[in-house]
Amino acid sequence: MEKLQSSLLFLAAMACVLMEQTNSMSHIVGGSFGWSIPKNSSFYQEWAKPRTFGVGDKLVFPYRTGVHNVLEVDEKEYKACTQENPIDMLYKGPTILELKKKGSYYFYCGVGTHCEAGQKLAVTVTIDGSGSSGAPFNPVFEPAPAPALNSTKSSANSIHNLGLVSGLVYLLVSMFI
Repeated sequence: MEKLQSSLLFLAAMACVLMEQTNSMSHIVGGSFGWSIPKNSSFYQEWAKPRTFGVGDKLVFPYRTGVHNVLEVDEKEYKACTQENPIDMLYKGPTILELKKKGSYYFYCGVGTHCEAGQKLAVTVTIDGSGSSGAPFNPVFEPAPAPALNSTKSSANSIHNLGLVSGLVYLLVSMFI
C-alpha cells in the first residue's frame, strides 16, 4: 500500500509539472505568412493586435536563414529602423524567443530595407502566464478587438491538458486492475 501511495504522489507531482509547462503559448509571428516582407507596413501590428502576450510565451519567427533575420531593439531604434545598438541579433531561422518579463519588446528584420518596408513587430507582455491567440488573423479584413485578459486559453492547451489527464487516469486505473 505504501508503494502505491508513493507512486500516486509521484504521478500527481508529474501531472502538476506537465500542466505547468502548458501555460505558455507559442505565437507564430505573422501566422501562415511567417516572417517576411509584408504587402503593407501595418501587417505585423495587425497580426499582434488581437493577441495577448504573457510572461513565458514564445514568439516563433519562421524564416529561411540568410534571407531574413530578427533584431531585438529599443523603441527608438524600432521607430527609426536603425541598427546602432541592438539588444540581440539572431540570424538562424526559425528564431524562437521567450518573453521573459512584462514590458514592451521591439523586433525587426535588419536585412536591407526590410524594416522600412514593414517587417517589424512590437509586442507588449501584460500578464503572467499564458497569453491568448485572440481571434483568427485575417489580413484582408479588420482584425477582431483584443480579448479580455481573462479570456479562454487556446484550444491546443486544452487538448494537450485533456490528453495528459486521460493518460494519467488510464495509468492509475491500470495499476488497480
